[in-house]
Amino acid sequence: MGGEDGPKAFMVGATSDDDGATWSKPRFAVDSQAPHLPLPRSVIVGNIWTAPDGRLWFFFDQTMNHYDGRQGVWVSVCDNPDAEKPAWSAPTRIWHGAVLNKPTILANGEWLLPVEFPAFAGSGPMRFANTELEPLRGANVLVSADQGQTWTRRGCVRFPKPNWDEHMFVELKDGRIWMLARTSGDVMQSFSRDGGRTWSAPEPAPFKHPVARFHIRRLASGRILLIKHGRTIDTHEGRSLLTAWLSEDEGLTWSGGLMLDERKGISYPDGFQAPDGTLYVSYDRNRSKDGEILLARFTEADILAGKLVSPNSKLQCLISRPLKPRGKK
Repeated sequence: MGGEDGPKAFMVGATSDDDGATWSKPRFAVDSQAPHLPLPRSVIVGNIWTAPDGRLWFFFDQTMNHYDGRQGVWVSVCDNPDAEKPAWSAPTRIWHGAVLNKPTILANGEWLLPVEFPAFAGSGPMRFANTELEPLRGANVLVSADQGQTWTRRGCVRFPKPNWDEHMFVELKDGRIWMLARTSGDVMQSFSRDGGRTWSAPEPAPFKHPVARFHIRRLASGRILLIKHGRTIDTHEGRSLLTAWLSEDEGLTWSGGLMLDERKGISYPDGFQAPDGTLYVSYDRNRSKDGEILLARFTEADILAGKLVSPNSKLQCLISRPLKPRGKK
């Protein structure tokens, strides 16, 4: 994200061909600002995801100001992401809201997309300009049965004390779908036994976390990875102490506690697992001042040891920082 965490935001993307040691200049940008508009039009939420067929999907939102009560999820797909000049499809709008986290592929082949459509007053006064959309607000579930060609809204959870939902899914071994979401209090959870159509009553998640983004996903080993704030699974000290955990019993208990970054002002982890099992997690630091984006490269063995034991693992790798400190002209 460039510009600011606000109405002037736009999206840029860079690449690395040396395992995150160095990064290219911006390879693409999505900037929706236009001088003829009466208000800024921002691109502030997005995610990049590699599908099983190797195509690269870029989900991003468009909204007036920081949030206009409707937003819109847009997607562009790249068929040749490793080319010198990757070609992207024309962006298409698939629904309201925004997508911060990656799709989850179920055992039956369906793609589940977590679409947040904020249901809280703190999202700004323009939310109430679209009252006909009120029944749709919350942590939504969009589903594709044709590898992203079409999408259908299947279900939604309205969590208590709503915030930016930033929800994620894990398909459990018993067939249930586990949804976790950020709220203005604890991280909350809900379960679905019918593919995301209906959901259980929300309840607190089995870990403590500040009002901030977390990351959770199933790994190739079958374990579940959790990236959260806090030295222990049941404590936190705000947006600091970013740690990695593993569960071998479907999220009931957690092992490890690898410290990725102990500093204050770190937040918004996102990650993926490479074919060789390496884990990559990016996050930001002091976005309104330092504006740094950093990368942690580690393995499941590192997490279980509570320290780096793998030869290629490395923490606090710099991806980017502003050319000049933010707030200065």
